[in-house]
This record gives sequence, C-alpha cells and structure tokens, in this order.
Amino acid sequence: MTIPSPTSVTLGEGAFTLAPDTSITIGSPELVPLAALFTTEVGLDTNLPHVFSADGTGTAAGGVRVTFGSEGLNGVPGVAGVRADGASVDERYGVEVSADGIRVWGATAEGVYRGLTTLRQLIAVHGDEIPCQRIIDGPRFAWRGLSFDVVRTFHPPETVRRVIDMCALYKLNVLHLHLTDDQGWRFEVHNRPELVKFGSLGAVADRPGGHYTPLELAELNRYAEERFVTLVPEIDFPGHTGAVSLAFPELTSELPSIPLPNGDKLQFHSLDPADPEVWTFVEDVMDAVIPQFPRSAYLHIGGDEAWGMSDEAHAAFVRRAAELVRERGKQVVGWQEIARADVDPADLTQYWLDVQDIDAISERPEVPAFLIEHLGKARHDVPKALERGCKLLISATTYLYFDRPHAAPSADPAQEETRARVGLRAYPPATLQDGIDWDPVTNTPGVTSDDQVAGVEAAVWCETVTSRDDLEFLLLPRLPGAAEKAWSHTTPTDWPVYAAALAAQAPTWRHRGWTWFQSSEVAWDVQKDW
Repeated sequence: MTIPSPTSVTLGEGAFTLAPDTSITIGSPELVPLAALFTTEVGLDTNLPHVFSADGTGTAAGGVRVTFGSEGLNGVPGVAGVRADGASVDERYGVEVSADGIRVWGATAEGVYRGLTTLRQLIAVHGDEIPCQRIIDGPRFAWRGLSFDVVRTFHPPETVRRVIDMCALYKLNVLHLHLTDDQGWRFEVHNRPELVKFGSLGAVADRPGGHYTPLELAELNRYAEERFVTLVPEIDFPGHTGAVSLAFPELTSELPSIPLPNGDKLQFHSLDPADPEVWTFVEDVMDAVIPQFPRSAYLHIGGDEAWGMSDEAHAAFVRRAAELVRERGKQVVGWQEIARADVDPADLTQYWLDVQDIDAISERPEVPAFLIEHLGKARHDVPKALERGCKLLISATTYLYFDRPHAAPSADPAQEETRARVGLRAYPPATLQDGIDWDPVTNTPGVTSDDQVAGVEAAVWCETVTSRDDLEFLLLPRLPGAAEKAWSHTTPTDWPVYAAALAAQAPTWRHRGWTWFQSSEVAWDVQKDW
C-alpha cells in the first residue's frame, strides 16, 4: 500500500507495534540527519504521538534500525536514464518489518532515505500496527521529476517547499523550475537589474508578479537537497521572451501578431541569433543562473514554440546556446523542438507533444494555421532526436501534463466549481486512470527500450491557477501517478490495486494541509486518522 509500488514485497505474519518511546538506532553518523528528518516528517504525516529517540535510548521493545548495507538488493533491476545532478547513485533500499522491530538499509544515504520514505508511508497507512513484511526496491528511471511553471502564476518560496515535499514523498528527485517566459522573469541577473525591475512585475491575468532572490534560491536548493531533490533551472529562449522585451526591447524582435478566434491577438517575440548583443545577454543570464543552482548538472534552454522565427534562425540559436552551456561545464536539456537543431547526442530532448494531442488539436477548426504548421513539424522531433542518439525525457502531454482539466466529477460537490475553472480547455480532460494506463516506453513512438529514456517528468502549467489551492488541486492526486510510472518496475499498473493505495494517501494530505481533488474514481479513505 505504498506509492510507487515496490519491486518486491514479501508479507509475513503479525505486526510491529510502535510505541511513544520507540527508538531509532543509527548505524552511521552520516545517517543521523536522515533519521531526524524522518521523525519530523512522520509527525507531519500523522497525528501519532510517538516520539522517536534517535540515540537508541527508547525503552519500548524493539525499534527502528537504520544502517548502510546491500543485502538482497542485487535482485532489483538496473536503473535506466540519467540523473539531474550528474551523479551515479545507488537508490536501492530494503525495509524489513518483524514483530521484534524494523530495519531500513541501503547502499547509500540516498538509498536509505528512499527506504525511510517507504516506512513513512507504511506508518501513515497502518498507524502504530505495521504488518510484518520485507520490501526490496529500487527505481526504474534515474530522472523522475516535475516541471513547475512559476511564471504564469508566481509561487512564493513557501509554496515551492510544499511542492518539494510532495515530490520527496513519492520518490521524485527533480523539480524543474520554468523561470522565464512571456509573462515574467523570476530570478536576478546582477548586471541586468532591469529583468526583475520590469520583467518580473506581472503574471497572467493581472496576477501579482515577483521573483526569487539569490538568498531564497539558496535556501530552496538547500531544502531540496536535504530531501534528495535536484532543482533544475529553465531559461526559455529564443521564443517565449516577452518578459525580456519589457526589460530590453532592443534585444527582441517583435514579430507579426496572430489574430485569435476570440478577437485577441497573440504577440510573438524572439531573440535574433545574428545580433551580437543577444549573445552578450545570453551569456550574462547563464553566468547568473548556473551558480544559483549548484546541484544541477543541467541547464534547460527551452527552445520550444519559437513561432514566427525561421527554422534556420531557430536552429542557429539552439546550437549556439547549447555550446555556451557546455562551455560552462553544464549539460543541455531542452524541449523537443531542439531536435531540429541537430543537437549533440549527450543533450536531453524533452518529449511533450505526443501524436494523440497533435491529431486531436489539428482537427479542430478554430486552431490557427501557424499552430497547425508547428504541430506538423513536431511529428518529426522525436525521430530526429533518436536518430542522433539522444535520450528522451518523457513528458507526454496526454499522460503527464497536469494542467488538463479533471475528467471525472469530484466525490465532494463543493469541488465542482474549481474543476470547471481550473485546467486548460485546449486539452481534453483526463481521468486519474488515464495517468496510470500507459508506459513510458510502450507509449512513446520510436522508443523500444528503457535505454533510450533519460527519465519521466510531469509538468504543471499555471495559466488557470489563481492560488496555491488551485495548484495543489491539479497536482494531487496526479503526482503519485507520475511517480509510479517513473519509479516502479511493475508494468502494466493494476488500476484497482493502485487506486486502493492512492485512497490510503488521503489522511497524509489532510494532515499536511494539502488540497487535493477528490475524484469519484477513488474510494477515498478520508475518515482514517492516527
């Protein structure tokens, strides 16, 4: 009853009983901070009165023993893909619950943390009577993430920390921050103060703007690192540069606007790769953002939806931007359109426009001609990337874009107004089961093995998000489903089994104060309390 589902679970007889003085025995000083964080998180996940003693002085029979070790872990299938921090880390772990006590082990501190996270969920689901069992587990993909739009609605650091907590609870290890777009610029470039003076003022629909100071980003990086989550920054260019045009109008080309069916106009801006001043600007931005995200081995260069640019200009920009990233000792990731620039095989291509959505959108009579043309080109992005030997970061809109409307009604009628309002109507609504009944390899055209996949990353875009509650309404309960697809080796996922495990997460979300959509697809365990 944990999410993601473990590689192996062997059930035993009986249960271990937690008591107010249950001890935690630490096998290495390096693991002390993890045990301390675990006790804090258990208190937030539940209302259990247990006070774990991290020095082994508890008087209750048995206890929790946390150690390094690799016993039994060799049976876990190998992990595929790459990590956002560029490291090679063994995340496999074991959890053994007997009537006499609990043991958590892993070959690395990160592996131990994953095991403690599973134990957190077991306690939240079962309370103080944890059934005897042995769990052996490890991830399918190394990059397991969420792309978080903090531009169209600016989310303060407190909200970002809440999202990091959600990611960590479900063993997601990347939070990709979409920091720049037409509607705003969200971080400081010390020698370009105009970017936050003018570019960060607003958001969508006259919502308040804002940006993160270097101190706030340092704190967010520290908070994420404690939970083994890597923050990856994205600077979106050469398109999506409306905020740049507010600060430096001389750097952007204002392309002809496109009339929309509702009478509005869509204004495009782009950066011209033939302008030397553009590259001075790009280098200033890279030199500012890279040090503010020290754990990330990657810089995301955007590259998507460069509408109005010629194919040649777009490709020239992407190639030069990628070169500048590599010169700074970082690796490149970009949206799937970067494949049109004949990217390096080491560059990650983030696949988002899947064929199902291309077909559905292209058939709608109100869709502008420029978008139809763009969608037609998008059909060739993934084949080009795979031909170059690039790994794909799977973010398919059909399964992993959380800004889709919820399809099923809520079990709570009071949520129906929010369900009608939140989510982009350009996308067909999706059920929770839709987010489970697919596979990153089987459902990605041209992909035949895990070795072609860098990882799995969901995305939440915030055009319709007016508050933190709206954001969480889209994230939960979808985020655990993305984690299931990214972590678990069990495929296909059994929907009834998964739905029961998802239902058991509701008390944790309630204790945490997180908002979630109570889909009628799931028999929520809302009354359980510990």
